[in-house]
Amino acid sequence: MFKIKHVFILSFTVIALTIAGCKSRFEKIRLSNDVAKKYQEAIKLYNKKDYSKALILFEDLSQKYRGRTEAEDLNYYYAYTLFRLKDYTTARYQFKYFADTYPTSKNAEECRYMGAYCYYLDSPDYALDQENTYKAIDALQLFINLYPKSERVAQASQYITDLRAKLELKAYTNSRLYYDLGGYDIANYKSSVISLKNAEIDFPDIKYIEEMDLLIVRSQYDFAKNSFPFRQEDRFTEAIGYANEFIEKHPESKYLAEAKTLKSNSEAGIANAKQLMLLAANQEAKYKALMAEEAKTDSTATNKKIKTPKQ
Repeated sequence: MFKIKHVFILSFTVIALTIAGCKSRFEKIRLSNDVAKKYQEAIKLYNKKDYSKALILFEDLSQKYRGRTEAEDLNYYYAYTLFRLKDYTTARYQFKYFADTYPTSKNAEECRYMGAYCYYLDSPDYALDQENTYKAIDALQLFINLYPKSERVAQASQYITDLRAKLELKAYTNSRLYYDLGGYDIANYKSSVISLKNAEIDFPDIKYIEEMDLLIVRSQYDFAKNSFPFRQEDRFTEAIGYANEFIEKHPESKYLAEAKTLKSNSEAGIANAKQLMLLAANQEAKYKALMAEEAKTDSTATNKKIKTPKQ
């Protein structure tokens, strides 16, 4: 039992000393002024996929190699180390720095592409702010413009398509949100119409076009229906116009029946609004006549009470 315990302790000690030795070796290299040895170690660590340690050395070397011939390769590895660590924000800066600093390098095209790709990877979920998505599209388009014959153009174009699809989905869902909030404030129905029409201008080939066109009709109809009667005729007329546009634009749509129903309901809404306005006008006329008659009666009664003074 004692021997087994002794062997275990001895083995543990050897392992601990080995680990400590490795750590000590890395620290010695990190603190060394031998930049060539440090650079070789950084490359070795990178190839071993020990990117965290490699990054420490590359960051130190990036300052010391500034202006030297070796700086080109160092910056190339430095950018890729950041990329492997999924620090896409810093990596895209370093890839762009490389492409701008070494435009004639054999790696310039690749780094320009990778910088744009990092923007693509940093593009957030469609529900969040899309600033990086727009920047990714610009960076990918710049790459295509600079290297139109590159074998990477096809992939860059596909990434742009993916990013635009994300922007289209955000535009569509934002417009739907206005519609869903219409129950709290009817002005949101009008905002929905405006938002949908603007989205269609920005994305003329949007894949949600039928749903959006129908939602325009529906939003305008609900806006009219929830308005005061004296506003309804004009607003229902606008809804009919949108419905006609939908019917003409999407004659085979699965939403055609609903569009026709909204048109029919809008026509009925106009007729009902006219009746209400006529009824209100008649009631107002009767009220005015009644008030005039009452005023006349009061005037006659007052005159009868006034006695003619004696001469």
